[in-house]
Amino acid sequence: MKKFAAAAALLTAATLGTTGAEAQSRDQIRIVGSSTVFPFATAVAEEFGRTTSFKTPIVESTGSGGGLKLFCSGVGTNHPDITNASRRIKKSEVELCAKNGVAGIVEVKIGYDGIVLAASKDAAPMQLSLRDLYLALAAKVPAPGTDGGEGNLVDNPYKTWNQVNAALPNKPIVVLGPPPTSGTRDAFNELAIEGGCKTFPAMKAMKKSNKKAYKALCRGIREDGAYTEAGENDNLIVQKLQTNSEAVGIFGFSFLDQNGDVIQAFPIAKKEGGDSQAPTFEAIADGSYPISRSLFFYVKKAHVDVVPGIREYLAEFTSDKAAGDFGYLADRGLIPLPAEDRAKYEQAASALENLVLD
Repeated sequence: MKKFAAAAALLTAATLGTTGAEAQSRDQIRIVGSSTVFPFATAVAEEFGRTTSFKTPIVESTGSGGGLKLFCSGVGTNHPDITNASRRIKKSEVELCAKNGVAGIVEVKIGYDGIVLAASKDAAPMQLSLRDLYLALAAKVPAPGTDGGEGNLVDNPYKTWNQVNAALPNKPIVVLGPPPTSGTRDAFNELAIEGGCKTFPAMKAMKKSNKKAYKALCRGIREDGAYTEAGENDNLIVQKLQTNSEAVGIFGFSFLDQNGDVIQAFPIAKKEGGDSQAPTFEAIADGSYPISRSLFFYVKKAHVDVVPGIREYLAEFTSDKAAGDFGYLADRGLIPLPAEDRAKYEQAASALENLVLD
């Protein structure tokens, strides 16, 4: 009889497939996604496990794109309940979710983050502009002496920073950054690389005449070795900077905040010749730092009230104690939302409001 019962249980689990009922066999929240949001989600998970009767959620750093792919792959115990993202979910990802039966999604914005360019404390300081970043890291750039545009683009020829801008040091362009699966990479490409591309009028004009080509040219990163994909572990980039004073790393502000004793951040100017702005808490919050973005997490409604503790985890994460101006996440580098926006997303999480893309 015991053997029959065990076999029946296995059969039931198998036939449940990707239904919400399958998640009932799991009693611990599973979270995936952004490496930038990872330290914040981990802090909430640890506080949640310490102060409630629920198990501490499992939090994995898979990158925003990788996390959303896992999240949207289906419903049930083999799929995560929540995914963190350092960019907003894309329409194509919502469509993938729907295709795989993930129909109800709750969006929660948790705060802001700045993408920093940093180096070892031993490195020569630099003041960079968005144009400098574009010329240093884009796959295709305007031929020297031209304003760009189709027909005047070449494979990136620049090997040193002073070739990009004579005011910068004569040292090789060596940049360690996130892979394409990372939300930090998506945001950096859009805010920094495209931001610098648009400073060339002929490139900016291309957005109207050939939007597809414009996007590819103004967000494409060079693949000749100047930019190295360093994986989803931002702590690893910080460690590598300490051993290579010529390298520049790209990661979220919270990692700078936690490692300010061993690395320095470079101020960034939005316009060539404009005032440069260091990535500070205040500058990211008020938008004056040019490479800033919003941080999110997404919840699978089919798993709520099936996997225990999801409602309570949402309440903890959106509480003033965690995400408020003086919450414990601010101590870890999160830039809090304004009070009005924080109340809006706290309500959305509490009511499990369905995501609506603009």
